[in-house]
Amino acid sequence: MNKHCLPTLFYLLFSMFTGSAQQQAASYPGNGIPDHELPDSNGWWKKNNLRVIQVNLPDYEAATLDPDSLVKDLQDFSANTLLINAGGIMAFYPTRLPFQYTNPYMKEHMLGDVIEKCHARGIRVIVRFDFSRVHESIFKAHPDWCYLSAKGDRIINTNMYAVTINAPYVQDGAFRIIGEVMDLYPIDGIFLNMPGYQTGNAYEGKYYGIDQNEFDRKRFAAFSQEERLPLEEKKDDPLYKKYEAFKKATQDDWSKRLFELVKGKNKQIAICTYSDKYVDIIRHESQTNSLPYWPYSASDNVGNAGNSYPHHIISNSSIQQISFQSRYNAVEPEETSIRLYENIANGSGLDVSLIGDLRGYEDERNFDIIKKVYAFHKRFEIYFGNYSSVAKIALIAPGPWPTGGSMQEYRGILLMLKEAHIPFDIVEDAQIANRADKIKTYRLVILPEITYLSAESILMLKEACRQGTNLIATNRSLFDDPATLLELFGAKAVKIDYEGSGNYLDMGNKRIFKRFSLQKMVYWKYNLAQYDLSGADSVFLPILTKGRPGPPEIVGGHVPSGYYAIGVKKYGDGKCILLPENIGKLYYLQGYKEHRNILLDIIDYAYPESGRMLKTDAPERVECILRQYSRNEATQTRHSNKTVTIDPGYDGANNTDGLILHLVNLTGFSGNTYFKPLPVYALHFELPSVFKPSKIYTLSDDGKRPLPFTWEKGTLRFSLSQLDAYTGIVIDK
Repeated sequence: MNKHCLPTLFYLLFSMFTGSAQQQAASYPGNGIPDHELPDSNGWWKKNNLRVIQVNLPDYEAATLDPDSLVKDLQDFSANTLLINAGGIMAFYPTRLPFQYTNPYMKEHMLGDVIEKCHARGIRVIVRFDFSRVHESIFKAHPDWCYLSAKGDRIINTNMYAVTINAPYVQDGAFRIIGEVMDLYPIDGIFLNMPGYQTGNAYEGKYYGIDQNEFDRKRFAAFSQEERLPLEEKKDDPLYKKYEAFKKATQDDWSKRLFELVKGKNKQIAICTYSDKYVDIIRHESQTNSLPYWPYSASDNVGNAGNSYPHHIISNSSIQQISFQSRYNAVEPEETSIRLYENIANGSGLDVSLIGDLRGYEDERNFDIIKKVYAFHKRFEIYFGNYSSVAKIALIAPGPWPTGGSMQEYRGILLMLKEAHIPFDIVEDAQIANRADKIKTYRLVILPEITYLSAESILMLKEACRQGTNLIATNRSLFDDPATLLELFGAKAVKIDYEGSGNYLDMGNKRIFKRFSLQKMVYWKYNLAQYDLSGADSVFLPILTKGRPGPPEIVGGHVPSGYYAIGVKKYGDGKCILLPENIGKLYYLQGYKEHRNILLDIIDYAYPESGRMLKTDAPERVECILRQYSRNEATQTRHSNKTVTIDPGYDGANNTDGLILHLVNLTGFSGNTYFKPLPVYALHFELPSVFKPSKIYTLSDDGKRPLPFTWEKGTLRFSLSQLDAYTGIVIDK
């Protein structure tokens, strides 16, 4: 039997909010958000030990789903939370609301029985709503509720029509649907595929343009005193800038009203979705959509959201389908394994999204690994989910869901740091100002082609640099702010875009570039922008001209161009370093190790202590994630004062229980597929620790095993004889 599940709209969601992540307000203390609008500090979810199984039910499975077998399967998988369909696109319960289409296969008691039987076995139930579409029967009765392009087109998937956020269905009906479910069932949470400003059919990859629905036009006119909606998404268009502000204001208003509805009925009902404002659980997704595959997806997602919004619980879902067009095949089990272990290592619980019920599943290859990792998390959950950072380096992410060229630049630098085993935190660019106190504690901040920052964020970075934080910016970072480029880096852009194919970098400075003892030149490709660095204190890496391309007999002629690939300026007690080239993108797509070595040498120059944070001979494909941990016991929550007030860095002056080092084996990743990881033997580790551990032990499927170690004058050393897919090493005080 085929399954036709309506998917989680992960990439559609962020066109629904404000468009510009940098302009979004954050629900973080000190950012003007009232306390009652922050996540509930006493909610059941704050334990941060979620083991979620999401069953995305196609309509017909409501007729055959057996609550008893479903609950048994959840228990067999060690799940403690079920996420299941409830309403919106179609009702999986006996709704009495005329504007909600009822699933024709709906069994009257199915949802209620599932909730009752889950609760009897200690399993929480979060119900799913999707208000992005309505059935054609509702469209025919209310065509004015649905999306309308400038050409008069609708966004349609078979018999489902995309809606308009400002029409009555979303502005009124959605609240009545959610309220009805809350009145009927003792649910533990609601998950939202949020309504919003849709511009295309995500399932077919077709763009339609800005919604021109009359409800949008009238509300926008009232908001902006403009008579028309913009027709194009032009970021430099004043009308479009007003439209972005309008989208943010209306989405915030909707989210706030939902928050008040849900919490007014029951504060112990968690709100879960992909945004941060007026929610308790931020959900993220590890998807496999295009090459090159990204084996750090879960570390990336959880690290970004967790550091950017520390007062929220993060639940990163491993989406099992290969693509929206290929739902009946799951990703490789080895990829699922990496995602789940990375979730644990970075502070998320476990979360898997499946198409339909677990019985009669079309592709069960991942079931054994899901059961294994979920059982492991259940056994050792006291060691997970209550972490704080040890990092002194921050990598700034270009938004919560990076895309395009900025994503490539960002991922390339993330990859360099991971392979070098350098501990670092990820912070979303829009959250720099909101996390000012945290940012100032870092010794190095890296901007990978962060082209825009708010004025508040720039002021905060300047203050941090004056106090000793070093700054590295790559490619087009801050190109639209010439005054800041000049002040921080002593740089003026001459040519922002310059194709570097054929150019070389002169590696003659061996004092700084110590990894290049046997190499005089390094080739380039992609952008190698030309900057006037006369205002910098120092310049490195002369850019050589393209020379003479052709057969071997005529090549050569690479001479200094007068431009440099690196400029350094002292700013207060910090160094501000500009690399006006696509060094991250180049490594992400080409993988030439010497490009990585350029950045690593510059990191050593800016922050020499970076190499001492964690020393190991582990291969580059072993991901090392070091955290301070506190026991996640029943009397504690992840965000107790014990955790939140910790200064990053394992200086021993806090109240944690010790350190935990997670090792995730990525040796089975080949670039375009995943194989079983190769065992890695005889790994050695050295790290600073002001406390002498009372004991060190590994966490494995067989239990806890002691690990010999030495500690002398603040330096801790230990070895691991064998690493398979994953090992957790606990270092207790």
